[in-house]
Amino acid sequence: MKVLLLITGLGMGGAEKVVTGLADALAAKGHDVRIAYMTGTAVVVPANSNIQVVSLGMLSKQDALVGFFKLRRLIRDFQPDVVHSHMVHANIMARLVRLITPLKRLISTAHSSNEGGKLRMLAYRLTDALADMSTNVSEEAVAVFIQAQAARPGRMVAVHNGISTDVFAFNASARERQREALLVGENCRLLLAVGRLHEAKDYPNLFHALAQLPANDLNYKLCIAGDGPLRGHLDKLILQLGLSDRVNFLGIRRDVADLMSAADVFVLSSAWEGFPMVVMEAMANERILVATDCGGIREAVGDAGFLVKPMDAKALALALHTALQLPLAQSKSLGRAARARVVEKYSLNSVVEKWLKLYISNPI
Repeated sequence: MKVLLLITGLGMGGAEKVVTGLADALAAKGHDVRIAYMTGTAVVVPANSNIQVVSLGMLSKQDALVGFFKLRRLIRDFQPDVVHSHMVHANIMARLVRLITPLKRLISTAHSSNEGGKLRMLAYRLTDALADMSTNVSEEAVAVFIQAQAARPGRMVAVHNGISTDVFAFNASARERQREALLVGENCRLLLAVGRLHEAKDYPNLFHALAQLPANDLNYKLCIAGDGPLRGHLDKLILQLGLSDRVNFLGIRRDVADLMSAADVFVLSSAWEGFPMVVMEAMANERILVATDCGGIREAVGDAGFLVKPMDAKALALALHTALQLPLAQSKSLGRAARARVVEKYSLNSVVEKWLKLYISNPI
């Protein structure tokens, strides 16, 4: 089967990792896969170097028409059995290309219940019939789209993100190596957050929660893997809250699996989410999870972590305090339960099989 995966960009984000991981898994099963991305630089790429990655060169709004026809030529030359688009701009472009280019099958995947404002949801609604099927990353997100009439009932289904449970698994040697590099002592509890420094991740909520922790009772450090437009603002906030000696920005990292093993608690403080891969990655690494209850996070976590209301620093502080003080035996038990849940429900192999079925026919 020939599969063309189209995505808005290949920056450092969850959707990008989903697409490149899917490409690798499909190629490993013998399918002919290509990736096209609309804008930016390809930071996240497939591990399989034989997978062709094509830039549509849309560096500004003025390049939109050029990118549109470049995608059309790519489809005509490659003749894919399936075009599978991801994220709002790629989804709308793929649907519009279909108006002038024959496509055997088009699957559109949204990655959040919040893909933008009313205009974007209207664009989804007006182009809904141009996709054979749409998907989203959680049941909650599907419900939001249907309620907003961005998708008609039965025209959008949930397909959860999947991860490699071989790559994301606790590694004792990686833990020791990373903690030494991060200057985290044996008696220090390491908190880890992973994600862009962006409004959606609500790092101010996390920092305000840390400021409420009893500093004298807890020996902890927070490391954040990721970069983004809010770095300067967050640096100032950390200074204002007196957290400079507690928080360390690591920038973009390609060793997240090892960082997960180094951590004692993984924290996600988002204001909104889709179905974040980092949550499942942390669970697969048997980490204690503290996260805000938004998007599809409750679907992913179940009872295998601590969930709190979004944008509630006091509730987040209480959950972090509890997680940081868990006895070792209880921590290990909760970590094992978290990994077992991921292996059963969200392994990459099981999710790829769902995609392959959807590539052939609509769900019954």
